[in-house]
Amino acid sequence: MSGGVLRVGNCSGFYGDRFTAVREMLTGGPLDVLTGDYLAELTMLILGRDRLKDPSLGYARTFLRQMEDTLGLAHERGVRIVANAGGLNPAGLAAHLRELAERLGVPARIAHVEGDQLPLPGGALTANAYLGGAGIAACLDAGADLVVTGRVTDAALVTGPAAAYFGWAPDAYDALAGAVVAGHVLECGTHATGGNHPFFRRYDVRHPGFPLAELHADGSAVITKHPGTGGAVDVSTVTAQLLYETQGARYAGPDVTARLDTVRLTQDGPDRVRIDGVRGEAPPPTLKAGVTRLGGWRNEVVFVLTGLDVDAKARLVREQVEAAFARGGARPADVRWELARTDRADAGTEETASALLRLVVRDPDPHAVGRAVTGAAVELALASYPGFHVTAPPGRGDPYGVFQAVYVEPGAVTHTAVLPDGRRVPVPASVPTTAPLRDVPEPPLPEPLPPGPARRAPLGLVAGARSGDKGGDANIGVWAESDAAWRWLAHTLTADRLRDLLPETRALPVTRHVLPNLRALNFTVTGLLGEGVAARARFDPQAKALGEWLRARHLDIPEALL
Repeated sequence: MSGGVLRVGNCSGFYGDRFTAVREMLTGGPLDVLTGDYLAELTMLILGRDRLKDPSLGYARTFLRQMEDTLGLAHERGVRIVANAGGLNPAGLAAHLRELAERLGVPARIAHVEGDQLPLPGGALTANAYLGGAGIAACLDAGADLVVTGRVTDAALVTGPAAAYFGWAPDAYDALAGAVVAGHVLECGTHATGGNHPFFRRYDVRHPGFPLAELHADGSAVITKHPGTGGAVDVSTVTAQLLYETQGARYAGPDVTARLDTVRLTQDGPDRVRIDGVRGEAPPPTLKAGVTRLGGWRNEVVFVLTGLDVDAKARLVREQVEAAFARGGARPADVRWELARTDRADAGTEETASALLRLVVRDPDPHAVGRAVTGAAVELALASYPGFHVTAPPGRGDPYGVFQAVYVEPGAVTHTAVLPDGRRVPVPASVPTTAPLRDVPEPPLPEPLPPGPARRAPLGLVAGARSGDKGGDANIGVWAESDAAWRWLAHTLTADRLRDLLPETRALPVTRHVLPNLRALNFTVTGLLGEGVAARARFDPQAKALGEWLRARHLDIPEALL
């Protein structure tokens, strides 16, 4: 370890992230701990389906292949590895890793954390509570070189190593909250180094490096990256990730509730951003858990409409398909049509002259989305609009999943650290104190800008945004990069104005949270994503581009800002 500083890196933001990132992080510069986040709501469903086919699976197999390439390197460099790649089967992954270490001749001490799995509710595929970092800390305290876990919070991959290294007590809430914020910045990998950034043209993001945090005993941290790697770390890249998939000012977890409204970001040199001032509070009395289940069957047909009379062509084929459903008496339970006007007038290519009419059907019965749909579409090939074709031959349909967030008592889980010598150490379910999760009062807004000339322009000229999903809800974080722009944004972008700018949200509850320290607004759009990403009920099922749509909308912006 590095004296009074713990250097924690990240090598994965999702199952399928850059395979070579582990080696890049191990060879790119000094590091004490390397973390990897492999689990998302959709991943749990994927792993659940893997386990149905083979009960010995249920973990992120990519991680095992990465360790085959780098376990010896990590051991040589004294870097400890902590990853949630165990998914639904951390014991199985740990066993494979021990076999791998023996085969490679690497004397790595391997531990795992389990106990997040809950009894399956009726019809559920997976049910897992989000555990904190205490089990990880226990494994590291016992000398583990590599720790794999099941479903822990993303930030636990950082709070666990930090608590073990600095010896934090369970009620060291400010320090733990600082580690939670650092962990949230790291968890999505290159999001913190310019990846997917709204102002991406500022940076060279062709091959961004992965981030790392230099953590201190008081919970403060500096976010940076290895020298010479691509991308950038600045206040804007860190702000973007801080707002990603969060909601109010209180960011709750099983270890601590971090107050995002207390976070201070300061540029601390090239590719260095200091995070300090973070305050923590007692965690809520219950644990969040995620339940996934197979929701039914889904199919999709995309009709291509080229040239003139696009709206009339769309009406014709829609009427024909709906009539076929009626004749067959087998209309799927959920039928959705969406016309995307991607066409241009007098286009120079056939593709740019074409619009896309998307038909999505869902039903509990696979037969209702199979032949009943493919037949209705294919049989129109010579009997519908001119230029009839589809983007791909319609298939039989696929299963889709549903995610549900529930809350359980801490005693419902058997949080257990399985140490390198095989000993099983129960992790206490109780924390020193708990506090019900409540919204904070809205802080005072800055003084509005004085009146002046305005010009109609895209919001994205003066504000950044990043969006994502939390179950069936979408979140959009919007921030200003100057005090003047913040004075305008805070008064202009209300929840009602957001509904006007994004018509899809008009019938839905929209909650606005104000974070003045970050010059940011964070919006939660309840129910926009239906039953979650696995249900694929929306064109952009994870709301990844919702913020970019908002930035592209036009409104009256003071000329002084433009």
